[in-house]
Amino acid sequence: MSQRPRQFDLIAFDWDGTLFDSTQIIVRCIQRAVVDVGGARPSDQAAAYVIGMALMPALAHAAPDVPPALYPQLGERYRHHYSQHQNDISLFDGVLPLLADLRARHHWLTVATGKSRRGLDEALHTVELRGMFDASRTADETHGKPHPQMLHELMAEFGVEPERTLMIGDTTHDLQMALNAGCASVGVSYGAHEPQAFDALQPRFVAHTVRELHDWLLAHA
Repeated sequence: MSQRPRQFDLIAFDWDGTLFDSTQIIVRCIQRAVVDVGGARPSDQAAAYVIGMALMPALAHAAPDVPPALYPQLGERYRHHYSQHQNDISLFDGVLPLLADLRARHHWLTVATGKSRRGLDEALHTVELRGMFDASRTADETHGKPHPQMLHELMAEFGVEPERTLMIGDTTHDLQMALNAGCASVGVSYGAHEPQAFDALQPRFVAHTVRELHDWLLAHA
């Protein structure tokens, strides 16, 4: 483990597609929900693009032919399909050792996610994750990404400056949120968005596996 001085006091992780292996399930649930309310099935790429956004703006973006009057039904159908598969989702291999090593170095570990508070809490209350994170923010209690409010609130909670904060995520929404908050970012390429889109958002690093992310954080965070 690196003996260099710690560069980042606060590390904020996105959830779906970054720590949790849920991208393909979310894509299928978005597609099925849109079809259920009479919309045209979005492509895999269109459905994956909105992962990380707050639920209703995400669904509206993925289903531009669905009238706003049907948005509540669209959200209900998405939640229905997701509830049928949420137990199929698991942490990416290597996430727990990564988090344990970061905790051992006394970083504050947080989550900034487009999930709902209820959905995130259900995941965080599992035995393996209980007590792993120091704080979290969700889109339904702040603003959705890429608005920087989630990161602003997390930084304020711990009294950490933007230059001492690192955001890690798998989408351009995550990296843009970091830019908007004045924070550094790291992208991961194994989630929802293609990493070619990351370059313009100036991430410090793009990890292609959890192992690469782990090694970079131990050396540079």
